[in-house]
Amino acid sequence: MKKIISISNQKGGVGKTTTTINLATSLAAVKKNVLIVDADPQGNASTGLGLTYNDRKPSIYEMIHEKKLLTEGIKETLIPGLKIIGANTDLAAAEVELTNFENREFVFKSIFDEIDNFDFIFVDCPPALGLLTINSLVASNTTLIPLQSEFFALEGLSALMQTIKLIKQNFNSDLKIEGILLTMLDKRNSLSSLVEKDVRQHFGDQVYKTTIPRNVKISEAPSHGKPALVYDTQAAGSIAYIELAKEVILNQNKNHE
Repeated sequence: MKKIISISNQKGGVGKTTTTINLATSLAAVKKNVLIVDADPQGNASTGLGLTYNDRKPSIYEMIHEKKLLTEGIKETLIPGLKIIGANTDLAAAEVELTNFENREFVFKSIFDEIDNFDFIFVDCPPALGLLTINSLVASNTTLIPLQSEFFALEGLSALMQTIKLIKQNFNSDLKIEGILLTMLDKRNSLSSLVEKDVRQHFGDQVYKTTIPRNVKISEAPSHGKPALVYDTQAAGSIAYIELAKEVILNQNKNHE
C-alpha cells in the first residue's frame, strides 16, 4: 500500500525540495518504488532531477484539468525506481483556478487515488499555505516538515501547525506529522545548537534524530540535474539523507507492528 508524504513548510529556502529529491533517491536505492509529485510552480524538484521544460508536460497542472493524462505524466528519472510528475510555471495559475472547482480541496486526492505501484509518493509543496499546499495535505497520509536551523525557525512553524490542525478537523482526520527535520545545521555554530535544543524540547520524538548539515555538495547538485547522492555519494549531506531514509523506514515498520 502506498504512503503519501507531503514535504511542507510555508517558509522558502528551508530544504523542502532538497529533502524531497534526496530522501526519495535514498528510498529508491533500497528498492522502494518512489514517485515525486512536483507541486511547486517553481518546478525545482523537476530541475533537480534533470527534467527539461518539455519533459514536464503533462504536468500536475494538466492533470488537475484532465485526469486521464496521469499515465503519460509519470516520467522516468536517472534513478532506477524513482519517477516524477513534473511542474512548471503554469501551475501558478492553479491557485486561482482551483477556487472555482467543486470540492476544490480534494482535487489532488482524486488524482493520487488513481496512482498505484508505488511504495512512497512524495509531494514537494510550494512555500505558501495556499490551495496547492492544502490539496497536498488533504491527499497525504503524513507531512514531513523541514526546518532550517536558524533563529526564526519556530516562528513560521506555528502557522503551518494551525493549517495542519484545520485540515485534520475539516478534510483529512487521518493526517499525521511524519517528522520534523532539522536542515542546514552547522554544529560549529552555537546558534544552530541552541535551535536544535529548542526544537527538540518543543516537539520531542516528532523531531528526527538525523539532522542535515549545511553542505556545499547539496547546494551544487541541483545545477547538475542530479540528487546529491548521485553527485557525491560520500558527501556529508548525502550520508545524512541515507540515515534519514533508514529512520523513515524504521518508523514505518514500527507503525505497522
